[in-house]
Amino acid sequence: MTIKCLRDVWLVILLLVSICLLLAAAVPLAAQEKTIWPGKDWQTDDPSKVNLDGKTLSAFADDLGSGKYALIDSFDVIRCGKLVYRRTYSHDYGTIYGMEAKTKGPLNGHLTGPYNYFDPAWHPYYHGSSLHSMQSISKTVTSVIIGIAMERGDFKVPLDTPVLRYFEADKIKNLDDRKRRINLRHILTMSTGLDWNEEDDFTSMEASDDWVQYVIDKPMKAEPGEHFNYSSGNAMLLPYIFKKETGQDIEEYANKYLFQPLEMEHYWKRTPLGIVDSEGGLFLRSGDLAKIGYLYLNNGMWNGKRLVSADWVKQSLTPQIDTWDGMKYGYLWWLYSRKDSSKVIWMGLGLGGQRLMVLPGEQVIAVITGWQLLKEDAPLPSLVDRLLPAIEIPSCDQREH
Repeated sequence: MTIKCLRDVWLVILLLVSICLLLAAAVPLAAQEKTIWPGKDWQTDDPSKVNLDGKTLSAFADDLGSGKYALIDSFDVIRCGKLVYRRTYSHDYGTIYGMEAKTKGPLNGHLTGPYNYFDPAWHPYYHGSSLHSMQSISKTVTSVIIGIAMERGDFKVPLDTPVLRYFEADKIKNLDDRKRRINLRHILTMSTGLDWNEEDDFTSMEASDDWVQYVIDKPMKAEPGEHFNYSSGNAMLLPYIFKKETGQDIEEYANKYLFQPLEMEHYWKRTPLGIVDSEGGLFLRSGDLAKIGYLYLNNGMWNGKRLVSADWVKQSLTPQIDTWDGMKYGYLWWLYSRKDSSKVIWMGLGLGGQRLMVLPGEQVIAVITGWQLLKEDAPLPSLVDRLLPAIEIPSCDQREH
């Protein structure tokens, strides 16, 4: 074969490879072009246009408003990138919690200010705005921010990095070899092994001045990674570590790389020492909380731009450890196994009745906010069982003929 023929063959091969690469790149691009992206607000539509039964949703919403499922403030449903159902409810929390607001107790350690959970100026809405307390869904959003920082190369260390790398050992109480083995993954999976009773320690931490020191000083109870033990204290270590690792404040970072790109409004409380309250201090609009679910439904992409790596999304939503009642836990995400199938619902959950529920197979996002503090929140199985019958067709891309 002549040199000219060989050259021609190679040119043909290079041309074919180029065509294949272009075709491969076009697939996700085409998918992105079909995706409907919200701006500051979601596009709206009728439930029937996305194969949801509006009557079923309305019946559920009526029961939410009746008090059957505790004190509920809002109920939003998004499908196919559109807000197709919204109901809000009004409660006079100043009257409902008037006595508690003036009485020092577990949810009111200071009587005044942002950590009086019964003060209607602060909870559930931030100073009369539409920003609602997210409570522990703040933890889930913090996980998203960590993923963004890793994608951007600003948070460089792997998850097996020891937590004590960021602390001075001679200033930590109850230091032992087990505490030295706590790593970042243990924080994200609530398996640090620290001796923590959420009901007591959560309020004691918030009544203290130095929340981070309160947490890291706790004695060990178990080997890290062995057992799930829900701890708001674990999540409070993250903004401190984030600042040490990146040199940046986690709220300022989130504002630049998450809240602004998604056009989200927010307010974020801080501790007495000025550290971002990543365990429960975030306030969002209910529709903006749904955007967090939509970002993960789209594998970390937002309007053609990657914010979080697909691998971080996958790992965050992969069961990392067993919790209770059959639920599992990812990286600060709850994973709820449905009774009707083998499918899993991704969840963010917060004190008072905050619920972010993402049904990935059906492309449905439901957000419920509330402020039930003196009684049990609405049980998750009941909420899920009322939502599922509204889904007429499994895929939002299918249409009835």
